Amino acid sequence: MINRPIRTEPEYKAALAEIERFFDNEPKKGTAEADRFDLLALLIEAYEEQHHPIGPPHPVEMIRHRMRTAGYTQADLADLLGSRARASEVLQKKRRLTLPMIWKLSREWKLPAETLITPYALSGKRPRHGVAKAAKRKAA
Repeated sequence: MINRPIRTEPEYKAALAEIERFFDNEPKKGTAEADRFDLLALLIEAYEEQHHPIGPPHPVEMIRHRMRTAGYTQADLADLLGSRARASEVLQKKRRLTLPMIWKLSREWKLPAETLITPYALSGKRPRHGVAKAAKRKAA
């Protein structure tokens, strides 16, 4: 029985095993079991924050999650961002979110702007019109 901060992985696993018994039979508030459950939850949470931190979600994955959970479609995203092509490029990670896009997503879809501004790598280079035309001229 753990009554102090969890410091090792074996203690963490023991605390998880102990708290698991409360999942099927939730203790009544105000009981010793409820106090034990609360204590274990706090100790486990503190250990996980220190040893198993969960980073912020990828901005595009957060948009996809909002679309799934709120029932938004790619057409809804296109309406918000201004075009179907832009929405498609954002979802395929071929275009970065701009500040106006971030502002709209934050305001309209209630997504946290601090996560949307996180830099991320693009999944491939999109051809720029001037560069593509110059390459074709050189090839000819």
